[in-house]
Amino acid sequence: MPDSYIEKILRARVYDVAIESPLELAPRLSQRLANPVYLKREDLQPVFSFKLRGAYNKIVHLSAEERAHGVIAASAGNHAQGVALAAQRLGISGLIVMPKTTPAIKVQAVRSLGARTVLHGDSYDDAYEHALRLAAEKGMTFIHPFDDPEVIAGQGTVAMEILRQHADPIEAIFVPVGGGGLIAGVAAYVKYVRPETKVIGVEPDDAPTLARALEAGERVVLPQVGLFADGVAVRQIGKETFRIARGRVDEVVLVSTDEICAAIKDIFDDTRSVAEPAGALSVAGLKKYAKERGLKGATLIAIDSGANLNFDRLRHVAERAEIGERREALFAVQIPERPGSFLNFCRALGRRSITEFNYRYADSREAHVFCGVELSAGDHERQELVARLREKGYEIVDLSDNETAKLHVRYMVGGHAPQAEHENLFRFEFPERPGALQDFLSGLSRGWNISLFHYRNHGAAYGRVLMGIQLLPEERAEFFDFLERRGYAYAEETDNPAYRLFASGGT
Repeated sequence: MPDSYIEKILRARVYDVAIESPLELAPRLSQRLANPVYLKREDLQPVFSFKLRGAYNKIVHLSAEERAHGVIAASAGNHAQGVALAAQRLGISGLIVMPKTTPAIKVQAVRSLGARTVLHGDSYDDAYEHALRLAAEKGMTFIHPFDDPEVIAGQGTVAMEILRQHADPIEAIFVPVGGGGLIAGVAAYVKYVRPETKVIGVEPDDAPTLARALEAGERVVLPQVGLFADGVAVRQIGKETFRIARGRVDEVVLVSTDEICAAIKDIFDDTRSVAEPAGALSVAGLKKYAKERGLKGATLIAIDSGANLNFDRLRHVAERAEIGERREALFAVQIPERPGSFLNFCRALGRRSITEFNYRYADSREAHVFCGVELSAGDHERQELVARLREKGYEIVDLSDNETAKLHVRYMVGGHAPQAEHENLFRFEFPERPGALQDFLSGLSRGWNISLFHYRNHGAAYGRVLMGIQLLPEERAEFFDFLERRGYAYAEETDNPAYRLFASGGT
């Protein structure tokens, strides 16, 4: 174990700006899981995130000459505010490079802390490269968000506080993972002081940077990452953070977007505070870990790492939380097109609440219904309900884990379009900036016709679009070549059952 990191953590200068955040029992979650669950409330820091610990510890250790030239960082979120606050407290010039897709509320938050901002590019990678160029040109010191020893040591003070605040045995500490600064600091300290306590990393299943690196035995670059938990949307774990973590992290748990949304609700139920997706990540992992291992009576701690959530994302979180907790099932059901069919279907469901029922007349023989059903016993109840409906003669497709159904189709059930011949369906992610959609559509001037379009704003840096495009078989290769050159993240959904049942065009 590197003693140098223990000394760095013990000597870290964080309390000029940070508080010793409380470690609070989560009573409702503890009762439900039959394990004492504690939340380390880093969402209560002055910038609502742990990030100011590492940023300040790095900046306060700069030489007088380095301070005179100022500091620069690349970030669209919590690190930006941490650097801005640290620079303000120390009287240092601060410059933050942020992607153009950064929501205005975050840009304003950084400016209100006295830092200047530069908006550049559509992604963190674009902002990062530009910040490095500016640092070289202006002689400023670049403050890395995670891959720096002083930053890691600053984040490690979270673990120092946890072990001081809870002297009794701890089964496991769950840590959100992006670039790895927090988990590296936590693992270095915990495994030195209490090696029997497990350190569990938690990542979104669409951004498994540490999990893939541990599997490969080396750092890997993910081709793309999901953006819902934007605070941990990093394509590669840090070099120094991976070196520290690889021998000290016991396990990595991967969780879905719906599980993260359910964890946000769990935190709210116990604390009346609203965590950001990355902030609730550790709670989602804790719940999954405890359930899969059948733990009872084990003390579990989750780091609630941040609460910088855009208000307009709450709608999306609320919609997905019940599915993530397995309290709602989504089904496509075929029922006869005759009076009384809906009543008979409701009777078949038993005394369960219907949360959603979408239907449009298609023909005189049968109807396809998109419905949501409230559950009280999770997956087991859902599976039993599917089996019962099939026994009663209903053709049913379980859409509870179908991303296209949850994001798009449930809001656009309106019937088929047989006249839309050769329709192919795609999901896209567009950067939320003026002109992004226009730029994409300009490439369709070859004559490809858009036959279906659905978009919902989820308050994120990227918008999600479902698009139907009429393509002759011989045109598909050219179209896919166009998509690759444009560089947008996409997935084909032409064979998705939700689309086939409720919205497909002609063949």
